[in-house]
Amino acid sequence: MFEQTVEIERIDYMTELFGNFDENIKQIEKKHNVSITSHSNCIKIKGEETAVLNAKRTIEGLISMLGKGEHITDQNINYVSSLVQDGEADKLMEVVGSDCICITAKGKPVKPKTLGQKNYVEAIKNNTITIGVGPAGTGKTYLAVALAVNAFKAKQVSRIILTRPAVEAGERLGFLPGDLQQKIDPYLRPLYDALFDMLGAENFQKCQERGDIEVAPLAYMRGRTLDDSFIILDEAQNTTCEQMKMFLTRLGFNSKAVVTGDITQIDLPDGKKSGLKDAVRILKNIDDIAISRLTGKDVVRHKLVQEIIKAYERSAEKK
Repeated sequence: MFEQTVEIERIDYMTELFGNFDENIKQIEKKHNVSITSHSNCIKIKGEETAVLNAKRTIEGLISMLGKGEHITDQNINYVSSLVQDGEADKLMEVVGSDCICITAKGKPVKPKTLGQKNYVEAIKNNTITIGVGPAGTGKTYLAVALAVNAFKAKQVSRIILTRPAVEAGERLGFLPGDLQQKIDPYLRPLYDALFDMLGAENFQKCQERGDIEVAPLAYMRGRTLDDSFIILDEAQNTTCEQMKMFLTRLGFNSKAVVTGDITQIDLPDGKKSGLKDAVRILKNIDDIAISRLTGKDVVRHKLVQEIIKAYERSAEKK
């Protein structure tokens, strides 16, 4: 039986590391198949040598996060454990040291939580067009909206434009009641949710009334030139090749565009090719266009989302 000790200087770190009813430490034990006990200001880890060393590195990584003002969550434990098991524990501080993008209406800082998210944010900052491809829950849209709000508040752009194709996710909604805006609102709801979170409902309403923020279906973009704008195309896997070309050629002076999508969740009718897949292939070697790929490791929703994505990936590989 191999044993290692980790000394923790602050009692509040020890409290947060263990969590309510020791739920955090139990999760680390399960992840690495070790036994963890506490003695005064020390943690003792017992088990197979490799497992113990990995658990120790995970705990040290989580303590580093606490030292940077982060809180320990299921997502943090899963992510740090996966970095350690992949031999990439040294990369953790790159994520922990990430700058805050903006503060939400409720005072919560928005910042990258994984290495993939950090690279995605850097790509958006450093390129005029960024294509973010990855599974659900990786923060593609949320981080893009945060960067758009930050650019708008800093007066780097004069307006934010968010758009997505009005494609139903495998079901027929029929003839929706209400005027045109009420008919298209259900398709745009995820974009509204992100903006409400960043700005608050009242500020968002004021910005929308002034024309500083526009949320519209992709069909409304045709024929326009979008200058001095931060433009986000969400759910781009559901664009046709023609729609994607139309969108990308709307870009005007002093503008930035972010295209996000998940190529495993295409809802286009059979026989229609995804404009996102086509754009990734065609634009991959053009300067000032970045293609950022996020994976299941970058999922920041409930831990089950990560497991669901892995299960579907395994199923696809078998097929």
